[in-house]
Amino acid sequence: MRIHTFVLGAALALALFLFGQRRPSETQVTAIRSVVDLTHSVDSRPLDMKIASLSAQGTRIEAPSRYSRSLWTVDQIPPERLIAPLIVLDVSASAATDPDYELSVNDIAQWEKANGQIPLGAIVMVRTGWGARWNSAKQYRNSDPKGVAHYPGYSQDAAKFLVNGRNALSLGIDTLSVDGGRSRNTPVRDFALAHSVYPLENVAALDQVPTSGAMAVVAPTKLAGGATGPVRIFALLQ
Repeated sequence: MRIHTFVLGAALALALFLFGQRRPSETQVTAIRSVVDLTHSVDSRPLDMKIASLSAQGTRIEAPSRYSRSLWTVDQIPPERLIAPLIVLDVSASAATDPDYELSVNDIAQWEKANGQIPLGAIVMVRTGWGARWNSAKQYRNSDPKGVAHYPGYSQDAAKFLVNGRNALSLGIDTLSVDGGRSRNTPVRDFALAHSVYPLENVAALDQVPTSGAMAVVAPTKLAGGATGPVRIFALLQ
């Protein structure tokens, strides 16, 4: 409990400090109404369970070094890229009827029509509604007779638009991967990592945060040389 309190306190203190460094012309947080933890809890037993195993099960971050050793590892991601406006794109209605649904550019256009342009340098999350299935890969197989996993993800075009057109710092999702289950490889993840944009996967509680107006605090375990690892994510609601 003391460790949990310390981590949460340190993350909030860092967030408020960085907010205070912003220029007056930029959006600033004047008050935090509540904090939502966007992280799944993982059973760490047995005690000798490896970090790699923990990160594979729970909420995790992928570092650009997973794509190229010349790019940032988990501990090298600049802290200013870990705190940013939080944007939630809700495609749960579409994903409820199509297990292979992919966020499209049209989805983004519809979101911007209703909410205004996605701010540059945001942490973007996709809420598919599949978050309840996060802890069992078998639940993603959707009774497929061939045992093929099905779950929603990002389309390549949507990922490219968010990275190139909106300068997104991170692409997050409440499923196992930013690439949908039907994908035979990882084109969305690879594109993001190649542009130093870190994916966040198995994100929790996206139904508890607004589509815009909150700030995200991403606090990965500082693993030296790590290409992936467990991460704690907070949404600061104003």
